[in-house]
Parts: sequence; structure tokens; C-alpha cells
Amino acid sequence: MLKVLVVAYYFPPMGLSGVQRTLKFVKYLKNYNWDPTVLTTSEVGYFAHDDSLQKELNDTGVRVIRIEAKEPNSLLARFGTMKLPREWIRKFFNKVSQTFFFPDNKVSWAKKAVNKTEELISKEHFDLIFVTGPPFSLFYEFSKFKKSNNTLLFFDYRDLWYGSYFAFYPSPLHKIIHKKMEYQSLKAADFVSVTNRIVKESLIKTYSFLSHNDIVIISHGFDHKDFERIPAQSKPNNRMVLTYAGIFMVYNTPKYLLKAFKELSIEKPEIAKQIELHFIGFLRKENKKIIKKLKLEEFVSDFGYLNHDETISKIKSADVLWMMVGKRKNINAILPGKLYEYIGAQKTILGCVPDGAAKLALSEYPASFICEPDNIEQIKLTIEQIYKLYKQNELPKANEEYLVKFRRDYLTEQLTKQFNNILKVNVV
Repeated sequence: MLKVLVVAYYFPPMGLSGVQRTLKFVKYLKNYNWDPTVLTTSEVGYFAHDDSLQKELNDTGVRVIRIEAKEPNSLLARFGTMKLPREWIRKFFNKVSQTFFFPDNKVSWAKKAVNKTEELISKEHFDLIFVTGPPFSLFYEFSKFKKSNNTLLFFDYRDLWYGSYFAFYPSPLHKIIHKKMEYQSLKAADFVSVTNRIVKESLIKTYSFLSHNDIVIISHGFDHKDFERIPAQSKPNNRMVLTYAGIFMVYNTPKYLLKAFKELSIEKPEIAKQIELHFIGFLRKENKKIIKKLKLEEFVSDFGYLNHDETISKIKSADVLWMMVGKRKNINAILPGKLYEYIGAQKTILGCVPDGAAKLALSEYPASFICEPDNIEQIKLTIEQIYKLYKQNELPKANEEYLVKFRRDYLTEQLTKQFNNILKVNVV
């Protein structure tokens, strides 16, 4: 069996969707003749910890090596799971961080990860090192590691780095430094994977030395075993349940959906009374204020943060699943991982999204309804349309043939094919 060292900062027991891609790769790698060892962080303070994901990791029997460093989250470890701050507070501290840390505030941990990697490879052989970002400090530090080591290096982009919507450049110099760091990182990589075509095209456009053959698209996905194992929660009534799973950040908000639903409740109260709005994850204070201001409390259920298993159970019990990406600069590369768990649930999806990766993905899904994210009238009419189909038992569904290409085992197989290809090329 071939050996791969997986380096990931975001990993169980941390929760939220950024963790799951790497965990699921690790879970299925052995099925395709690759034995993973995971190098990740020690206990940190974070907004979500997920015992169900930690149990899933434990059940794999995969070796996990944890290291700590003096970066912000590890310094907050004694607080455990922390309360999600208001969005303006989060944005403020994020901008402070991006002003003073290059490329991000995990750089001290990334350096420790490289040191530990050097220690490990001096004692045992790894055929390949798989590094996932963000944090992109991992890419940069491992590019320096590559100068003195010939172990194959595979970078996995879960988001864009340079030019990302999440990036903040307080000066032209910051922008230049980030681009130079990413250039150096990509020069060192033997191969790169990304989650969608827009990220791939952006990298090729920005760095002329890259070709289409240097980057593979391996999308986010869903674990079919989760959906087979976890039962749906029973519904206490026959109202149509529209569910959102996730957190709200500056690029997405429930405001427009709630305003659309308010208009529906005024114009057609008999329909609104037959619909429930369920929120799983984190409703911020500012979100709750909107609900209260619009007097929608009777329609809204806030379930707070649920672990992954509980979330799967809730989305399986929903009739319609909702996702939203707002109209923002450089937003087109964002493709939330939750979309693919929605797809795994085989539910009707209401997507309020602008042009970009999320809209492209939704347009290929047979059971989707797509609206402009801020078009209240369009959202209202679409909810009404979906409800009528629900009452007629005619909501669209996806077929198995469409679903299989997003299964985590299939995606892991595609990843290992790339591992094998670059291994053959370099052996020859």
C-alpha cells in the first residue's frame, strides 16, 4: 500500500463544512491502496466542534499526529467551543489579521507542520504529501520545504487564495506579496486540485506557467453512507419545511428570503401558514433582529448548531433546502460545500445565487430553482411555485446516475488516480 501524509489544519474535532472534504478523503483512501497519516492541529478554540465527525475519524483507525503552535485559535483552546461573534466584529479582526500576517495567521502552525514533516520523513517513507488550504500558509511553507526535499507535493485548494472574495489587501504591497507567495507555492507543487472550474481558470489566468493539465477539478461531495445510516426526523405535520444549514457571513444573509416570505404571508397567508422556515447552524443577532422586525417568529424555527449526523437527519426530513450566495466582488468562485450534502439528500433546492460556480453547479442539478439573491419578488414567486408543486406531490428529484459523481468514495477514487499518475510520471 502506498503512503500519503495528509496535512490539514481544519480537521475533527473541529466542525463546519471545511473539515469534511479532508476527513472524507482520509476515510476512503485505503479503499484505493493509499494509507494516510494525518498531520493536524492540537486542541484549539473554535466556533464549532463536532463529536460525530470525531467519532467517524476514530472509526477509520487512521493515524493522526497533532501539533500545536502559538497561533490565535490554539491560544484560545482553553475556551473550547466559542460563541460566534457578530459579523462586523469578525470582519474587523479578520482585517487586522490580514494586515499583519502573511499569508495568514496560521503561519506559525504551518512552520511547525513542516518541521514535523521533516522529522517524519527522516524516519519513514511517504510516497506523497497532500496539503489542503486554507490556511494558505501551509502551501507557502511547504514550497520552502520542497527546495530541500523531493517528496511529491500535492496542493488541494478548497477556496481561491489570490483574488479571493475573502482576501483583504490593505495596500498594493499586500497584494504583491500574496501573489508572489502563491506563485512560489504553485511552482513547488507537483500537482494541484481545486473544487470548481472557476478556481481552476483563475489560477491558469493568473499564473502563465500553469496549464490545464496541471490542475484537476475534484468537487465537494456527500458521503452516501451518511445518508444510508442516518434516518430522517419524522415530521409532526404536513407543512412544507424549507431548511437552511450553515452559518451566515458577510457574503450571505437570510434578509431577502425573509422579506420575500413576509410579502407572501401578507399576500397569500393561506400558503405562508403551510410553510415552516428551519435554520440549522448559527443565526446571528442581526439575523434574529430581522425575523423579529418582520414578525415572522411563528414561521421560523432556530435549531442552533447541530453536529453533522443531526444535520443530515434534519436535511433529510426537509422538503426544500435553501442556499444563498450574495452579490459581491470576486464572489463567483465560492461554492459552498453544503450544496453537495443538499444534493446527497436528493431534495428540491432553492438557490439564491449570482453568476458563478454555485449557479453553474445548481443549474446542472435536476431539482433546483434558481433566483437572483436579492430579488425579493422573484424569491417570493418561486417559493409559491415550489409550494404548489409540493401540494401536488410533484417536487422534482435527482436520479442516481447524476448523484454518483458526487459521492465521497468516487471523488476519493478520482483523487487517488491523480496520485498514481504523478507517481508514475516521477518514477519513470
